[in-house]
Amino acid sequence: MGDGRLGEFAGLSREELQSEVRRLKAERGAIVLAHNYQVREVQEVADRLGDSLKLAREAVRTDARLIVLCGVMFMAESAKILNPDRKVIIPALTAGCPMADMITVEQLRGFKAAHPGVPVVCYVNTSAAVKAESDVCCTSSNAVTVVNALDAEAVLFVPDRNLAAYVASKTDKTVIPWRGHCYVHNQFTPEDVELARREHPGVPIVVHPECPPEVVEAADHVASTDGMVRLAATRDELVVGTEIGLIDMLNRVNPSKRFHALSPFAVCRNMKETTLPKLVLALEREQHEVVVPAGVLEGAGGALRRMLELSGEERAGGAVPGTGGGAA
Repeated sequence: MGDGRLGEFAGLSREELQSEVRRLKAERGAIVLAHNYQVREVQEVADRLGDSLKLAREAVRTDARLIVLCGVMFMAESAKILNPDRKVIIPALTAGCPMADMITVEQLRGFKAAHPGVPVVCYVNTSAAVKAESDVCCTSSNAVTVVNALDAEAVLFVPDRNLAAYVASKTDKTVIPWRGHCYVHNQFTPEDVELARREHPGVPIVVHPECPPEVVEAADHVASTDGMVRLAATRDELVVGTEIGLIDMLNRVNPSKRFHALSPFAVCRNMKETTLPKLVLALEREQHEVVVPAGVLEGAGGALRRMLELSGEERAGGAVPGTGGGAA
């Protein structure tokens, strides 16, 4: 049924589809939250842009009846976990996260059994069920703070081995990593950094801590996506080592500056599954509602709330405003 309806949008222009999104937002009392890695035409109709945690916090702040999360499933789940009484929908139901899928609840239980008594720090890029099995959650921007705040000499860190290595380099604690990774960030190499230095001499290079340790070592700066946005505000030119959707956003928001992708191949296929037609259809039908079972909701909510307590994230600034306008 959905596919046939999507075909009806084929003859509509980008502007016509964006106009329909804005009309439906007002009609449905909805707010559209989009991750920085979304395609540009979706970013342009979003009411807020940001990383996953910032978008979840924006969902808490809004009075909108309907929250539309343009991202991948773990982000929509996080928004629902922190906003259990609101309706949260995701336009692309199949938009998952390969890294989040690299650890299951059963695998995590086995990992814990092999290291009894060691607390589990789970990256936000995990399923709600894995969060519920963990002691505390973290993001790439607060992972070091969260680990250092724990009263423990060692932690289990799931699922990203690269972020775990970065955290280990910033703490005296023992960080025991799972073997997962982000397929987008893991593809960056030191050769990419060397090439960028030749092509853009003198321009600083920032990379995401999900990149391999040797890439992190070769770069000038390491930052989460939100940290990259803040760094970009202080630079006229920057080479950015993350998913190319962020570079598109930075260039759009800062037209007088220049931002270069460390690699043009850094594309998350899952993030690009959200399209304007899918967004229109989601708003039109209020479909693909995110549901988190009560037991999981409680446990995952505890891990997320403990992260907020340990890191002070609840006192941080808001997400980057989108250009969609008309949010309820």
